[in-house]
Amino acid sequence: MSLVRKMLQIGRIAEPAPAASTSPDVPMAPMGPSIQVRYVDAGSCNGCELEVTSAFGPVYDVERYGVRLVASPRHADVLLVSGPVTRNMADPLRKAYEAMPAPKRVVAIGDCALNCGIFAGGYGIEGAVGDIIPVDLYVPGCPPTPDVLVAALRGLTGR
Repeated sequence: MSLVRKMLQIGRIAEPAPAASTSPDVPMAPMGPSIQVRYVDAGSCNGCELEVTSAFGPVYDVERYGVRLVASPRHADVLLVSGPVTRNMADPLRKAYEAMPAPKRVVAIGDCALNCGIFAGGYGIEGAVGDIIPVDLYVPGCPPTPDVLVAALRGLTGR
């Protein structure tokens, strides 16, 4: 009981909410109060994956803004893609995009998704995410921090 009492006294411990933002280059209307996100690692070094995990974890808790991860692109409103697209991931990425219902958005996170980063010109690299599927929003950084990811996803919800 003392642990429960202590939890009630302290309350919720989370990072303060970053301001919601969208990219100035891509004007987009908010998608609604909640969005379902399918995350695809198209060939990154896993740095972005760690930051996405942190954004959905208990400290940054992007789910409190109505953003939820889903396991199937058929249930997703947003496709969150990291890394340069490798030759082996080009077709699965296209299929995931095609499986999404309309309206759909694609958010490319990290410098590698934007321009292949340090992997540019590599044998196994097909190209940047924008070369494979249309991208609505780029979130730069190597890797982008969880608060930047939370702000970008909040911009899609309008919350």
